[in-house]
Amino acid sequence: MSQIGFIGLGVMGKPMSKNLMRAGHKLLVYDVVRGPVDELTAEGASRGESSSDVASRSDIVITMLPDGPQVKEAMFGPHGVLDGARAGLVVIDMSSISPLVSREVGEACERKHVEFLDAPVSGGEPKAIDGTLAIMVGGKPALFERMAPVLRSMGSSVVLTGPVGAGNVTKLANQIMVACNIAAMGEALVLATRAGLDPEVVFNAVKGGLAGSTVLNAKAPMVISRNFAPGFRIRLHEKDLRNTLLAAESMGVPLPLTSLVQQMLIALVNRGSGDLDHSALVNFVEGLSGVEVKKPAAAAV
Repeated sequence: MSQIGFIGLGVMGKPMSKNLMRAGHKLLVYDVVRGPVDELTAEGASRGESSSDVASRSDIVITMLPDGPQVKEAMFGPHGVLDGARAGLVVIDMSSISPLVSREVGEACERKHVEFLDAPVSGGEPKAIDGTLAIMVGGKPALFERMAPVLRSMGSSVVLTGPVGAGNVTKLANQIMVACNIAAMGEALVLATRAGLDPEVVFNAVKGGLAGSTVLNAKAPMVISRNFAPGFRIRLHEKDLRNTLLAAESMGVPLPLTSLVQQMLIALVNRGSGDLDHSALVNFVEGLSGVEVKKPAAAAV
C-alpha cells in the first residue's frame, strides 16, 4: 500500500481518513487543530508536523479543506505541500472549491512535476462515516485509474467527469440541485402544514412519485422532527453556491434559482443559523409565513 498523507481532519476529513485506514492504507495526518490528529494517531496513523512535512513523506497527499483560500494556503503557503513535494507526488484535493482555484492548483502542481486530481464529494457526514460518498473527479484518465482504488475506500460512486476542474464543476451542479430541491421541499411542506395536513403523511404520499428524491428522503424527516443537527452546514452550502455563481458569471451563465436560494442561505447565516443542517432552509420559508412544519398536535407522538 502507498503512504497516504491526509491534510484536513474536520467533519468530513476525519471519517474519510478512518476509512482509508480500515482499507489498509498507511496514513500520515495533519491538521491545524490538534484534537483530531491525536485521535487518529491513537488509532494507528502517523503524525505530520506541517503540510510540507506530510508531502515530503507521502506518495499521495489528500486535502479536505473548507474552501479555496485554505486549499491555496495548504498548497502554496509557508511549509505548504509544494514546499515538500518531490516529482511524481500525487495530490488529490477533495475540498469543494471553485473550479477556477482547482485549475490554478493543478497548473502549479504541473510546474513542480506533481500530479493532481480535483475530487470533491457529496453525501455529507453520514456518508463520509460509512464510506459511501459520491466522488466527482477531474484530471487525467490514466491518473484517475491509478487512484480510483484509493478513492473507492471512501466512496461508493467514483466518476471521472473531465479534466482538472471538472470535478468541482460537477460538484457545483450537484449543489445547485440539492439546494433548490431543499428549498422547494420547504415551500411544499409549509403549504401542506398551513392547510392543516400532517407533513409526514404528505411526505409519505409523494416520495414514491416523481417528486421523490434522495434529498427528500434524507431531509424531510429531519424537518418534520425539527432535527437540524448538521450533516452539511448552511454556511458551507452558501459557500458552495457563492462559488457556483462566481464560476457561472465567468462563463456568462445566468442562474436565477441558484441566486435566490443563495440569498436565502445568506439570510439564515446572518441570523445565526449558519451551523444548522442545510435542511433548515425551511426556516426561511417558515419565517415568511409564520408556519412551522411539524405534525399536528393531535397526531404528535
